[in-house]
Amino acid sequence: MGVTSANFAVPKGLAYNARVALDAAVDQYLAHLRVERALSPHTVAAYGRDLAGFVDYAARHGVEHPAGIDLGLVSGWLGSMGRAGQSPRTAARKLSAARGLMRFLVREGVLTDDPTRLSPRPRVGRRLPRALSVEDVLRLIEAPDPSTLRGLRDRAMLSVAYAAGLRVSELIHLTLGDVDRRRGTVSAVGKGQKRRLVPLGEVALAHLEAYLEARARSERGEPRDAILFRSPRGGPLTRQGFWKIVGTYARAAGLPTKVHPHKLRHSFATHLLLGGADLRSVQTLLGHAHIVTTEVYTHVTRDHVREAHRRAHPRG
Repeated sequence: MGVTSANFAVPKGLAYNARVALDAAVDQYLAHLRVERALSPHTVAAYGRDLAGFVDYAARHGVEHPAGIDLGLVSGWLGSMGRAGQSPRTAARKLSAARGLMRFLVREGVLTDDPTRLSPRPRVGRRLPRALSVEDVLRLIEAPDPSTLRGLRDRAMLSVAYAAGLRVSELIHLTLGDVDRRRGTVSAVGKGQKRRLVPLGEVALAHLEAYLEARARSERGEPRDAILFRSPRGGPLTRQGFWKIVGTYARAAGLPTKVHPHKLRHSFATHLLLGGADLRSVQTLLGHAHIVTTEVYTHVTRDHVREAHRRAHPRG
């Protein structure tokens, strides 16, 4: 089943084909996510992988069309994931993908009701983000060698990722035009192709200036590539490439915990809240569509207040 392709156009007349095959319906839904909702290829591919398992399970139980899906089939699919050792979090994510597909088919007139509507969501414990300390962030950012162009690039990348709280995909696709060095801001394109403006601090700007000046000298008058942080081959870095960069410098800095790129984003949000920023401002800076996504960080401030009380109060 071609459920991970990013080249589909949204077909016309889906509502008039109630016997559309389930795998074809998935392809049409993925095209809807890509074209109409403007989700990234990475996100669309993830939906495709989750829905491929649902289509395969349905086919093994003789269901090849959306009309054959009922609550029993969905419950059996969720149960099979548990028996296969998949976590409740994974099952909840896959159920969410199936619900999105069913809602799409209802809107298109292929189904009259959503068969996943009454299926209970797997109970998932709340996973709280863990942040680095300010000291550890500084050690990480200072780990690259500033005597080389690559070291200057990596230091600038780490600085900008932390200073602006960027997602990996946002960082690696930045262009020279996305940075306003005079105003000290970066314009990032987030989920759903939504653009937001985030201020950069003086340290991140200084690191960025040092990198761009060294890069201009190395290009010797050649046209400057639009990509801000170029790979050695000249194009943008991959997500895996930046993960490797972060891991390498975390080990070099002797950080006591496993560090991944998203931990810099967690640290950005946590340090803002500990510094007194309000939740709505942090939501805007992170590019969260819903405040509930940002509220996961409020546990940090509560823990900070409790610890401060314990240390300072005579009866703490």
